[in-house]
Amino acid sequence: MTSTLYAVLPGGIDDPAAPSGGNTYDRRVLAGLSARRAVHEIRAPGSWPTPAAADEERLAAALGALSPGATVLLDGLVACAAPGVMEAQRRRLTLVVLVHLPLGDEPGADPALTAGEGRALRASSRVVATSTAAARRVEQLHDLPHGSVHVAPPGVDPAPVAAPSEAGNRLLCVAAITPRKAQDVLVEALSVVDDPPWRLRCVGSLDRDAGFAARVRSVSDRVEFPGPLTGTALGAAYASADLLVLPSRAETYGMVVTEALARGVPVLATRVAGVPEALGAAPDGRLPGDLLPPGDRPALTGALRRWLTDPGLRGEWRSAALARRGTLRGWDETTRRLSEVLP
Repeated sequence: MTSTLYAVLPGGIDDPAAPSGGNTYDRRVLAGLSARRAVHEIRAPGSWPTPAAADEERLAAALGALSPGATVLLDGLVACAAPGVMEAQRRRLTLVVLVHLPLGDEPGADPALTAGEGRALRASSRVVATSTAAARRVEQLHDLPHGSVHVAPPGVDPAPVAAPSEAGNRLLCVAAITPRKAQDVLVEALSVVDDPPWRLRCVGSLDRDAGFAARVRSVSDRVEFPGPLTGTALGAAYASADLLVLPSRAETYGMVVTEALARGVPVLATRVAGVPEALGAAPDGRLPGDLLPPGDRPALTGALRRWLTDPGLRGEWRSAALARRGTLRGWDETTRRLSEVLP
């Protein structure tokens, strides 16, 4: 077995009340890497990406205690919010940063976070993103050499095929209720669709931005907000869905897209960053759904109306989703690609 890998993770990574794609990704790749080398976890205390000074000091102490030359894989949520810590350790340690989402791409983000993120990434030995589009975005945002950011896309677990309903009116959105995920655009788009009937489940945390969540919930009483779901409950939500809708304003990959496709559920999403990469295409080139401009409510309304009223379209998208299902990558491929980046 090769030398120990130290993994710096957000303190709340295993909080069942706050599931996220980034947390899932970290857990799955560390499980895979632990079969190849010793992995030691370091939990970063505090709230990231807005830690208190004491939290940064604790992180600095934890990294300072490592032996010179140690390889450290840091979740970008932690690393990019602590540029001073990264710069202090850049010559002692081999720092590899895994960027799930550029901090500056979160709507309303403090510009200082973007500047700090650039400092942290320039202090790292290597940077990894979860899609090709995200890698190029990180390079452009922080003036890094083209091709310098590595890519290790998320995998997906095999899942049983969902049984579609005849009406196709069971809509699902899986994402924390936040401005970046744009559920406001989705519920407003649906609010003018009265016929045929539909129902929407918005699965995700309601406390990331309580004010935004309250506004979204006030738009329509035809939308269910069950909060975050994991495990078998989340699997059941996918199994009872006809169409996944992901209207995000920004998204590095969109793991929920492949989770839906693994069940043969088509996807209507926005054309942002890595989402087209996640959606992919059937072997014959057909899209297993459609991609729309972000924030375009009329376009989303039109696409949803077409889905609800056109059985032929529904059949076409489902057929393409089932074909795309057979081409999805597993987490072993993600682990392999990430292990090739690590020294």
